[in-house]
Amino acid sequence: MKLSVVIPTYNEARRIGPSLRRVLDYLRTRYGEGDFEIIVVDDGSCDSTVGLIEQFRAQASELRLIRFPKNRGKGAAVRAGMLAATAEFVLFSDADLSTPVEQVEGALELLAGGTDVVIGSRALAGSRILVRQNLLRESLGRLFNRLLRAFLPIPFRDTQCGFKVFRREAAHSIFQRTRTDGFAFDVEAILIAMHLGYAVREMPVCWINDPESKVSMVRHPARMLADLWRIRRAYAGAGPQRAPGRNLAP
Repeated sequence: MKLSVVIPTYNEARRIGPSLRRVLDYLRTRYGEGDFEIIVVDDGSCDSTVGLIEQFRAQASELRLIRFPKNRGKGAAVRAGMLAATAEFVLFSDADLSTPVEQVEGALELLAGGTDVVIGSRALAGSRILVRQNLLRESLGRLFNRLLRAFLPIPFRDTQCGFKVFRREAAHSIFQRTRTDGFAFDVEAILIAMHLGYAVREMPVCWINDPESKVSMVRHPARMLADLWRIRRAYAGAGPQRAPGRNLAP
């Protein structure tokens, strides 16, 4: 199997049907039967999301559903999907497809060239922001990235874009070690990838903001900062490790 697509969901009844249809149509056009899978991890939705996914699954054998009985956090949902993935490459995508699924082609080219983890980035030259966030969200995003780079040795300009592609072996090694269940899980995953010696690269993407973001400007910034502090304490001073099965240059 060539590609696994992991999509976390939480109360996505409005968006999940059209998003799954777009992903499935693209993958069926791009790949042959049995060459891909879609793994939806529902994080304890309390609306009709799961029912809609079940309806969709009746016509799409390529779709697998993992369901949490209660809400655990986006990081927990992505972790479950990544560890369940069976394909050679694994894409994590937000359910709103703010970065279109077709952008995976560029990431796969980078992976074929030796990269292990590709981070979709809205902050690089070449990125195309077709619909922007409001000024408050953009400002808080920039502030979060500055604090992140002050707290942790991560050089990347956009860690929070919901579009990342991994070699399966890298995805399993990284997400077996993650502990962050909230929205800062991306930061921990990237830091672990760097510590394990994986080649991590940012890639400019096309991005279309969906105003119905699940990130609350009231509740989540403080939690994300607390997660950054916990990640800093956990990994400060940790030297590079050798990833299982990874041949690193001496």
